Amino acid sequence: MIGAIAGDIIGSIYEWHNIKTTDFPLFSANSRFTDDSVLTVALADAILSGEDYIDKMHAYASRYPNAGYGGNFARWVRAKEREPYNSFGNGAAMRISPVGFAYDTLEETLYQAQYFTALTHNHPEGIKGGCAVAAAIYLCCTGKTKMEVKDYVEETFGYNLGRTLEEIRPGYSFDVTCQGSVPEAIIAFLESEDFEDAIRKAVSLGGDSDTIACIAGGIAQAFYGGVPPAIEEEVYRILDESLGKVTRQFLKKFIDSL
Repeated sequence: MIGAIAGDIIGSIYEWHNIKTTDFPLFSANSRFTDDSVLTVALADAILSGEDYIDKMHAYASRYPNAGYGGNFARWVRAKEREPYNSFGNGAAMRISPVGFAYDTLEETLYQAQYFTALTHNHPEGIKGGCAVAAAIYLCCTGKTKMEVKDYVEETFGYNLGRTLEEIRPGYSFDVTCQGSVPEAIIAFLESEDFEDAIRKAVSLGGDSDTIACIAGGIAQAFYGGVPPAIEEEVYRILDESLGKVTRQFLKKFIDSL
């Protein structure tokens, strides 16, 4: 999951200032964690503690009110809602990476991904996006090749992963739907050479940069076996103590032993 957080922080600079190149500084004075990281850590916390994820989302969003939540989610939190709001936004996929690391079988991973996603994003496209990302992470953790991951995601979820970044990049624009950003994030991972390259390629598409890089980063962490130490160090420097503590606890329990 620290790969997802790294992607979020690196992409945060470029969300509203899109670039179409892989040549850019990874971090700057304006780098920050956004709602992607906050809700990812909230999910990790719920998995670690066994506590209710809706309660965790409400608590974390209240603790970090300026993290940049989507309008529907912000209203859901303010109203202290507990029912989903039929969203197919990519918030379903940006926060799901802990599930891909935490469970022992693909079947359980898919079950939990659907459960945690549908608490808010119960539209079929929202559920599909969350499950696709969690499944890709699980498959990478269990040693599958990129081609095996690609084939499984295409066959199971119907995403077209046969396009190239060169084809996508010129006309790609801001899209916060699962169907308009999850396949692109997975393609960025599939074309990558290492973790950093996956993040750079994801950001280079433009669009919802922090979320695309967050999704690609979670999968890339699983496939490449971690995050480069220099990037990890900068991530922990930017996270506050509370978010960093939960992240370390989750890594220790579910990832360090992989």
